[in-house]
Amino acid sequence: MRVQSLTLAAASAALLAPTTSPATEPAAATEPAAARTEPAVRHEGDVKAADLLARVRECAPVSRGRYRSDDGTAATIPVCGTRQAVFWKADMDIDCDGRPGSHCNRRTDPAFSDTTAHQQSDGRYLSAESLPYIVVPAASGIWDYREHGVRGGTVAAVVYGDRVQYAVVGDVGPDHIIGEASYATAKALGIRPDPRGGGVPSGVTYIVFKDTQVKPIEGHAAAVATGERLARVFVGAK
Repeated sequence: MRVQSLTLAAASAALLAPTTSPATEPAAATEPAAARTEPAVRHEGDVKAADLLARVRECAPVSRGRYRSDDGTAATIPVCGTRQAVFWKADMDIDCDGRPGSHCNRRTDPAFSDTTAHQQSDGRYLSAESLPYIVVPAASGIWDYREHGVRGGTVAAVVYGDRVQYAVVGDVGPDHIIGEASYATAKALGIRPDPRGGGVPSGVTYIVFKDTQVKPIEGHAAAVATGERLARVFVGAK
């Protein structure tokens, strides 16, 4: 079940009073269904998924409790940590929030919000369609991401199967749920990005490198370069 991401501002106000008129939103995508459900897959950088997964095989919990993957599921997911990163292993729900586009708007996503917790350098909200980003849970008694060097623009490596996608922290979600990333992240990993029924129920590892930040946040090439460098250090590559 997809759960809508929350902004750092009052989430309830955002839900009750959306600021974008449906008339201004782009029409839903018109390409064939196969094109929408068979996203292009790419592997970014040279660090192998297997090497990253080997590095996070053991979990030293840094969260005080555990998260749910969705409302109604058991709380079984801890946030783990090393000196260099925090990480968790979860599902992937699709975040389609931010600037509306042909794939992410109120017609394609019933839980759509036209805001994200973080904004681009030009003041506009992020585009889930074009920017690979991940969602962190809102700070709570379970875990406060800010205490672990995580903020908007922090670099992450998202691993699914044998694929690695670099992303940034771009949005904040419910304080009891973990495992969500943008439409663009899912598409790049070969995961069905449809906000209505896409994503995967398990098998995604999110590795977030502490005390890093890409500026501007929308600079994906910088996220890839920084992520690749940090990933090499993380796995002990020469």
